[in-house]
Amino acid sequence: MTERAPDARDRLGVGLVSVGWMGRLHSRAYRALPDHFPELGVHPRLVVAADPVEAARDQAVDRLGYERAVADHREVIADPEVDVVSICSPNFLHREVAVAAAEAGKPFWIEKPMGRDASDSRQIHDAVRSAGIVTSVGFNYRHAPAIQRARELVRGGRLGRITNVRGSLLADYSADPAAPLTWRFERERAGSGVLGDLLSHGLDLAQYVVGRIASVTALAETVIATRPRPGQGIIDRTAAATGEHGPVENEDYAALLFRFDDGAVGTMDSSRVMRGPHAEYALEVYGTRGSVRWDFQRLNELEVFLDGQEVDGYATHFVAPGDGEFARFQPGAGTAMGYDDLKTIEAAQFVASVLRGEQLAPSVADGLSAASIVEAAEASLRDGAWHDVARVDGALTYPAATPAL
Repeated sequence: MTERAPDARDRLGVGLVSVGWMGRLHSRAYRALPDHFPELGVHPRLVVAADPVEAARDQAVDRLGYERAVADHREVIADPEVDVVSICSPNFLHREVAVAAAEAGKPFWIEKPMGRDASDSRQIHDAVRSAGIVTSVGFNYRHAPAIQRARELVRGGRLGRITNVRGSLLADYSADPAAPLTWRFERERAGSGVLGDLLSHGLDLAQYVVGRIASVTALAETVIATRPRPGQGIIDRTAAATGEHGPVENEDYAALLFRFDDGAVGTMDSSRVMRGPHAEYALEVYGTRGSVRWDFQRLNELEVFLDGQEVDGYATHFVAPGDGEFARFQPGAGTAMGYDDLKTIEAAQFVASVLRGEQLAPSVADGLSAASIVEAAEASLRDGAWHDVARVDGALTYPAATPAL
């Protein structure tokens, strides 16, 4: 990998593909780096953004601060002033854009799921290995300081031998049956439903905190079988719908049983149509000497029980300086970090990876590892059996210690 020498005057050229909510979030994260991670010595320059929608292109320039905007993502990758690429496009474009960026030798930060399926993800992974570039995949929840503390407790042996893991990723973003049939419900353009969209996050968390998932069995259900087709215009879940209905082609709900390499077992379920939870993304880890529990809706808290502690039952640990990157954002416990801060940490890991020529951020190998679990789960949906998860040969980051930036 080629290393860029950090320089306080360095203006890292950023190209963005797709100016949606996540594209805006990537842009804000780059802009926040000089404030929160000044030692990187980088002042990202927002060079060019691509989006087929004119209003989005206008927003990229007028609101986000890009120097220019274009309709075709290929112009972003070909631009000699673009050093790194953020890929925030719909799932069906991920493989095309990521492979093109890799072939152009440009490091990229891609949102998950990395591909529509494991086949897409393997092609991206193989292109990156051939190019020898560093990457980042948007597994933002692993950057939460509470998750960093949980990982230290687990990997440091404080919980004893890990016996079981529970996870849930429950949301309501598709709970309205009148919401239009966008690309997210089409297998050709989205791939799986909650398996890739939400469970890939939970599976990465489980592997990051505990270790590799080796085998899985699954069940799934499409709760809302049809939805009204969208009218013309920007196709997202807020678009106006027509009266004609079409079929939902992927799952609204999925549940997994799995085994880790070290013998621990786990359960995890996810829904995008759950009434009540908005973003209830939780991970619980149980061992022979204690346990930890975390919920994204209480981002800055970790419930901890350890043998021998003075009070019987869970104690709430409020994250504080010393937990992950918390001190870069807040001076003391009780003052909360937010979701956007997690993406700033993610941006910092990506940029540090580029500067050092070393894979520090969640890698495309990590993305393929999560996709391989989903692949095994989908095989189980077809035959009801347990399936082994394919091993990934690449720059996995979840087994390693958390990098210092």
